[in-house]
Amino acid sequence: TWVLNELLTSTNSQVRNIAENYDWYFFPVTNPDGYEFTHTNNRMWRKTRQPHGILCTGADPNRNWAYNFMQGGASNNPCSDTFAGPEPFSEPETRLLADYFSSVESTISTYLSFHSFSQLLLLPYGHTTAPLDNYHEIMEIGTKAIAKLAERYGTQYQIGNIAEAIYIATGGSIDWIKGVYQTPIVYTYELRDLGQHGFVLPPEQIIPNSEETLDSIIVILEEGEARGLHRR
Repeated sequence: TWVLNELLTSTNSQVRNIAENYDWYFFPVTNPDGYEFTHTNNRMWRKTRQPHGILCTGADPNRNWAYNFMQGGASNNPCSDTFAGPEPFSEPETRLLADYFSSVESTISTYLSFHSFSQLLLLPYGHTTAPLDNYHEIMEIGTKAIAKLAERYGTQYQIGNIAEAIYIATGGSIDWIKGVYQTPIVYTYELRDLGQHGFVLPPEQIIPNSEETLDSIIVILEEGEARGLHRR
């Protein structure tokens, strides 16, 4: 939401450029029931809240997308935190987001997904370390982006595809969006930190985290424009 506010109110010329020359689609929360549950019952809950079986609830939205579903790094155990669901798009949260994306995909040049934590900029795919079609170009853009991100506070990110940078993990949104629609620029951010606070980042780090992230987003969009990757 800080980035959204900056796009609406900032007087910085680079921010104004990206705010006024692109159509933006923001999804601040894509798992609303799970988000609510983190405030009422379990701070570390990651799954949806749809019942699966008698004992366990929810599927991992980041394993439920219909691209290489259940091909590694996901569980078929409904009680696991990485339970992929009984089938692709079994969860209304992922299904409706995919439907909406499909309705506007011809206009989308860049898709960014934000997670935490690990200070990584990840590109597809999660099922293989083999490079995607425009791997070298996306690596170049991403490398410039994380270099810019580091300038403000010295925060160091690493870059690579999901399978090589962390582990095999299938059924994620960036794989589906890249694999199905060949969207030119697709990344997942794993934001601060490296594990000192993990998923519970202190409040005083929220704005610095957002500032450096926006610095890198500007680079991604400017590089995409310069390389002719933006759909019109």
